[in-house]
Amino acid sequence: MSAVSTFLLRRRGGKGWHWTDVLAYVWLGLGLFLMFGPILWLALSSFKTPANLSEFPPTFLPLDTRMAAVSGYEKPLPLYRVKQDDGSERVLAQVRRVGLTAQLVDPADPQTIIRVPIDKRIPEREVRLATGNYTEPLQQFNFLRYFQNSIFVTVMATIITLIVNSMAAFALSKYEFKGRTAVLGIILATLMVPLSVIVVPLYLVVNELQLFDTLWGVILPTVATPTGVFLLRQYMLTIPDELIDAARMDKASEWQIYWRIVLPLAAPALAVLAIFSIMWRWNDFLWPLIVLSRKEQYTLQVGLNAFSGELNVQWHYVLAMTVISILPVAAIFLFLQRYITSGIANTGLK
Repeated sequence: MSAVSTFLLRRRGGKGWHWTDVLAYVWLGLGLFLMFGPILWLALSSFKTPANLSEFPPTFLPLDTRMAAVSGYEKPLPLYRVKQDDGSERVLAQVRRVGLTAQLVDPADPQTIIRVPIDKRIPEREVRLATGNYTEPLQQFNFLRYFQNSIFVTVMATIITLIVNSMAAFALSKYEFKGRTAVLGIILATLMVPLSVIVVPLYLVVNELQLFDTLWGVILPTVATPTGVFLLRQYMLTIPDELIDAARMDKASEWQIYWRIVLPLAAPALAVLAIFSIMWRWNDFLWPLIVLSRKEQYTLQVGLNAFSGELNVQWHYVLAMTVISILPVAAIFLFLQRYITSGIANTGLK
């Protein structure tokens, strides 16, 4: 621990402070705030009640009014601080509110009703986590089913994407054939075609193949990505051709060269493409919304749309389920980041 603290707190000026030390710490602190501040705000807001979320100015912590059990009342009553005429304050429990007047009682004397203008009372607040934001959607909206559908779509689409794109990249990087540059140019040109332009032809193709309202109808149309082909091709170009020539001299088939030599050496690039694919499939909303019509087939992102009504949005549920949807992507990124680092450090030779 001392070595870590020594590394983190080291300064250019030695024991003293140099102006560059101050600038570096300010810059790192700002970057830390910009990166993790929104995530922390999202996580804390997911534990807030609807009333707490609608407050202005907003609160950082999930706060709620303190409740107290009062004799003669079945349910706990909210507590408020009321300022008296002599300047002292009393903590009273609110029975009900009638217009601009609140009816309160002293917990020690619940028989006497005290009427106070609502602007003269201040709620007694405490940090309270609204865990129902997580449990209620899982019980009422079958979000475990949506979660399983998203996992299936993401895993299968990522596996097929890695196989299809790596095969295309292997051919475009290691085979010499007429029109190779033109094929690569056509593939890259499709990057400029937005999904909204091809959504109708895609829908017709999926419908003709009888894949409408199935998870495979969500998976298959998006497995071949020009970004993945270009990324893997550029990385495979760094693999020496001598390795492949030596494998051919050893009577290795093209499939063995691809599976046993090229893919292991391209593992860092495959890890990067896997992260991109997982993010694309997990966060995809438009295409699953078009293809899927039964609630049993909904993915998590489409299921979140169930909380958006015509008149209101249940933000406390949306925030809680958004936190749950972020966790798998974050876990995959933490697992694959070491491959990204090695991909930057290495050039394909091992």
